Amino acid sequence: MTAQPSATQAGQQHGHWPLFGLVVRTPRLELRVPTDTDYEAVCDVAVDGIHDPGTTPFAVDWTDAPPHLLRRNAFQFLWSTRASWSKEAWHLEFAVYHQGRPIGMKGLWATDFGALGEFSTGSWLGREFQGQGFGKEMRAAVLHFAFAGLGARWATSQVFEDNPASIAVNRYHGYQDDGFELRLRRGSPVRWLRHRLAADTWLTAPRDGGIGIEGLDTCREMFAPRPRPVPVPVPVPT
Repeated sequence: MTAQPSATQAGQQHGHWPLFGLVVRTPRLELRVPTDTDYEAVCDVAVDGIHDPGTTPFAVDWTDAPPHLLRRNAFQFLWSTRASWSKEAWHLEFAVYHQGRPIGMKGLWATDFGALGEFSTGSWLGREFQGQGFGKEMRAAVLHFAFAGLGARWATSQVFEDNPASIAVNRYHGYQDDGFELRLRRGSPVRWLRHRLAADTWLTAPRDGGIGIEGLDTCREMFAPRPRPVPVPVPVPT
């Protein structure tokens, strides 16, 4: 059997786009930047269904498209994140795998990251993979990547008020309320909640299981990384 290249080797092999060698691993999941070939299988998961067709958890109704357009639109979106990439404004999309199978996508993006240290996240999971804790684990992976790997100061998340699953993920990881705005969803106004998580909250919280990052050294300069924050000790009651 031919040995598979490490993430660092993969990044070196894709010198024109070293993000292809970037991998984040959790106890059950692997998050890696998809090539176009990888993305074909990811789109199959999306076409099989993400949510009840009668509603949508997304600010953009991209899942309303018929299968052939959904695939085309998904590829155009992925290509756009590569074409528009800069240190000042980047959008990173990870394909998420469980036991070698794609189960969804997890993205994070930032503008003026070097100055602000702030990033946002978004994701989706195929319906057959929901309700198994994967959403929490995916979020933990990118929080660790951004806070421990890139030196981020803040994570933000936006969610419709009637999406209890995503709200629960935010609460689980310690996000705090950060206001709301009104968004139109299929023509009707809905509250779009904003949540925020500080680096100190994440870095000082106890957690089960390790999270590893591979291949970051080959592409770190693409993110305008910040100095890694020093965790603030949690005060012990006296």
